[in-house]
Amino acid sequence: MQIHPTALVDSQARIAEGVIIHPYTIIGPDVEIGAGCEIGPHVVVKGPTVMGRNNRVFQFCSIGEDCQDKKYKGEVTRLEIGDDNVFREACTVHRGTIQDESVTRIGSRNLFMVNSHVAHDCVVGDDCIFANNVGIAGHVKVGNSVIIGGNSGIHQFCVLSSYSMVGGGSLILKDVPAFVMVSGNPAQAAGMNFEGMRRRGWTSETINNLKRAYKIVYRQSLTMDEAIRQLEQDLLPVCPEVGLLIDSLKSSSRGITR
Repeated sequence: MQIHPTALVDSQARIAEGVIIHPYTIIGPDVEIGAGCEIGPHVVVKGPTVMGRNNRVFQFCSIGEDCQDKKYKGEVTRLEIGDDNVFREACTVHRGTIQDESVTRIGSRNLFMVNSHVAHDCVVGDDCIFANNVGIAGHVKVGNSVIIGGNSGIHQFCVLSSYSMVGGGSLILKDVPAFVMVSGNPAQAAGMNFEGMRRRGWTSETINNLKRAYKIVYRQSLTMDEAIRQLEQDLLPVCPEVGLLIDSLKSSSRGITR
């Protein structure tokens, strides 16, 4: 453990072996930081916050602060962070509210670029990328391997399902189904991230089936129920990945980005 003499670490904080804390950083009570983490200079970590292993937090970040919801009256809420995340300069992550589940959750291996903001009660999965100046409002849910382009904003309660992609400078007002690419203000669907699928080594058969799925949902003028039935009958038996798209369509409460 390496804690710089100018850092202020509360006696009730739990700091694991191998953690590095740089100058002028403040670690509050009810904070748990896992082994191998590195907390940069001029960072504030407020609890209750639990941070897993091997996370890196760059300078001027604020992690686990009280939320900006005007209904918040100081109730005990928490932030949970997994392993191997990177928070670049000036990122902000707020704890939850009792109006939801009292917790903000972030998974593992995510990259939050400069000035990203994760609001209260958000849930972020694994392997996501938030580019510079991305802001997600309260209660937003982000799946796994989601990419959000710089300067994009996500409206509260929206869902960005796994493997979706948001173009830079976009405003998301509705849910984004699995695999779908959206962009614009307000955002509109612009296909699927097929190049990303190829880079992950997905087979041509899987990619072609997902192309067919996209056309069923977005190009055939079907109602959502009709599109889901066709996906289940024609594609799900031969392409299990379509199930993720179907689930994201069925669970959408705000309607999908068209």
